[in-house]
Amino acid sequence: MLVNELIEKHGFKYLSGSDLNKTIANVYSCDLLSWVMAKGKHDTAWITVQTHNNILAVASLLEFACIIIPEGIEVDQDIIEKANEQDVVMLSTQLETFEIFKILYEAGIK
Repeated sequence: MLVNELIEKHGFKYLSGSDLNKTIANVYSCDLLSWVMAKGKHDTAWITVQTHNNILAVASLLEFACIIIPEGIEVDQDIIEKANEQDVVMLSTQLETFEIFKILYEAGIK
């Protein structure tokens, strides 16, 4: 599944980043950054409720496909601007984490 499919087929909201044709190979959800650093994999869709600057560093370092902010949580404009500067793809959705996992699982991502 490509990142842009979450936008086009499932109504996720685009927040930042330019490469929406990144392939999502994995999905992970965790809010403890040190844990994500230890467990995260390349091309992951990372679901987190965190919306601060440090998530951008983690996503960049681990070369995640995207960050997904669930449950309609608002992201400050300055974080979106920094994400664009770092070319980190961020999406948001009203869906809960379980529902996001279901979409990705049904697309063959485990």
